[in-house]
Amino acid sequence: MNARSEDAMPTRILLEGRPGVGKTTAVRRLASLLRTRTPVGFTTEEIREGTARVGFALETLDGRRAVLAHVTFPGPPRVGRYGVDPGVMDDLALSALARLSRNPAPGDLALVDELGRMELCSSAFREAVRELFTAGIDVVATVHAHHDPFTDALKRRAGVEVVQVTARNRDALPGELAARLEA
Repeated sequence: MNARSEDAMPTRILLEGRPGVGKTTAVRRLASLLRTRTPVGFTTEEIREGTARVGFALETLDGRRAVLAHVTFPGPPRVGRYGVDPGVMDDLALSALARLSRNPAPGDLALVDELGRMELCSSAFREAVRELFTAGIDVVATVHAHHDPFTDALKRRAGVEVVQVTARNRDALPGELAARLEA
C-alpha cells in the first residue's frame, strides 16, 4: 500500500512510443524499482531466432508465460505476419488483472505492456482494460504511437496522462514513475 490517501485521484499513465524505443524495458524496470507496492499485470517481449523476430511472448508479473503471437500460428486473427492466440490474453492477461477490475483496493497498481493490436484482438481484454481505467486504481500501460480507435479513446479520457517514451528519457523514466507512484 502506498502513502497516498484513498481520496486521491488514481494515476493513469499511458507510456507512448515507437516500437523498440524501450517501453517494455521501462515497465519492467518500474516493476523492479517499486518497494512499497506490488504491481499486477504483464509484459510482452519479442521472440527471436538468431536476428529474426518470429513472435511475441506474454509474461505475467508473477512469472507465468505463453506465446501470444508467432509466424507459425495460422490465425485468425493475424497482425502483420503473425498469427495471434487471443486465448493467451484471456488465460494469462485477464487472470492477472481480474481481481483489480472486479474488486479494486486502495493501493492497487496495474502495469500493462501493452495495449497493442495483438493484445487488443481479445474483446474480453479490451473490456477488462476499460474497467481498469474506471476503477479507483493506478494504471501504467504502454501504447504504440500509431492511431487506434481503442487507445485513442483512452488517451482522450479525463485524468489520463500520455507520456512520450524516447531514447532521451527512457532510462530515467522508471525511477521517476516509481517515486511518483510511491509518494
